[in-house]
Amino acid sequence: MTKADKIRFFDGEAPSRDARRARNRHYYRELLDFFRFVIPKDASVLELGSGTGALLAELSPPKALGIDFSPAMTAAAKAAHPALDFRTGDAEALDLDEKFDCVVMQDLLGHLDDIWLAFRNLHKVTKPETRVVITAYNPLWEPLVMLAEAVGLKARNPRQNWLALADIENLLYLNGYETIKRGYRFLMPFHIPLLSPFFNRFLAKMPLFKELGLIQFVVARETPSRPKAQDYSVSVVVPCRDEAGNIERLFGELPRLGRSTELVFVDGNSSDGTAEKIREEAARHPEIPVKVLLQGGAFGKADAVRKGFDACAGDVLMILDADLTVVPADLKKFYLAIAEGKGEFINGSRLVYPMERGAMRFLNMLGNKTFSLIFTWTLGQRIKDTLCGTKVLLRSNYEKIKAGRSYFGDFDPFGDFDLLFGASKLNLKITELPVSYKERKYGVTKISRFRHGLLLFRMAFIAFIKLKLH
Repeated sequence: MTKADKIRFFDGEAPSRDARRARNRHYYRELLDFFRFVIPKDASVLELGSGTGALLAELSPPKALGIDFSPAMTAAAKAAHPALDFRTGDAEALDLDEKFDCVVMQDLLGHLDDIWLAFRNLHKVTKPETRVVITAYNPLWEPLVMLAEAVGLKARNPRQNWLALADIENLLYLNGYETIKRGYRFLMPFHIPLLSPFFNRFLAKMPLFKELGLIQFVVARETPSRPKAQDYSVSVVVPCRDEAGNIERLFGELPRLGRSTELVFVDGNSSDGTAEKIREEAARHPEIPVKVLLQGGAFGKADAVRKGFDACAGDVLMILDADLTVVPADLKKFYLAIAEGKGEFINGSRLVYPMERGAMRFLNMLGNKTFSLIFTWTLGQRIKDTLCGTKVLLRSNYEKIKAGRSYFGDFDPFGDFDLLFGASKLNLKITELPVSYKERKYGVTKISRFRHGLLLFRMAFIAFIKLKLH
């Protein structure tokens, strides 16, 4: 769904929202108990995604403001609670200049298009003492929640984000917030006398059960002493083969990054006129410095990336795949992550937000999740997506990885693992940045599921020998 589709959906839901809330009062009572426990009575409260205003009315803070992107939800909230302030607005384009003691996001993250952007906007309404309180569904419950929607036990919603707690914390971290508390609640979503209190008040707090609750929560605050972002020059390396249909769009969508941005294309013997199209677009965009390299007799993305990096002049090196399944606009997030010191190696992750249909085949998805577990254990740092093509690091750190490449050997046809393993060997901080993964619009994928899958197992074994056993 587009944002406009979502607004129309929730506008249509507004008349029946309170009735549905009443039918699920056990769930909302659990949420209310939680918010009353963590929010002081005298605190001012901003709720983003306030719906019909029921939570704010029940919290009854001395100063309250509810923001929702659905005009019908906002109108219903104003009609039901005239003493409170409700406005139509978008958490991803927050237009406020007021500070609050608490900012509440109750089950909102699942419906956002860009959680990174929503968290980025929080600084407009928070101060060092502000507490950001977030609740979201536990992704372990996704099949049961979808079943409940299908049989009418729960209101149907648009396709949602299902984020693990670690994903929420990482997105907060990337935008200058740190976690104070985190956890899970609500093991039994239905009210059964005696049994529900036992499950939700006692069993849900015990080992083996405490991470199975339907609700996961985070309480966060602004990170103290946020460092000033560095001003770097940037080189974007674009390995490409038969991607002529994507070049015009790439030039048109490339954001300005740092104090200067250059494009370095490495063409892998294209037969569709890719190199010629690059030169044509470069002439139309003289404001963008462009280099075009030809791979010649060599093949493979790893060789293209290395040749591209060797030709770069920027302080920061970025890889952007020419298929544009990761949109160029997302590079701005990668730049901010490294310029603000959030990590020394920024690795894209396609496995957080829902993907466009057709963006990744089922076996590829299954393989990515499997290798995520293997490499997270092997490298000792969380790696949710090993094969996302978008990776960013300082040129000075790349030179160190390059100098130590002989330790692992020339084993990687993709280039992703050469960089990941090298970063891990140097003890660089690897930070993942979620991206929205799009369906390819032109050309065909260069990945072979089975042949390259076997190569990935070989790389996992090399990493185990070289990193884990040593």
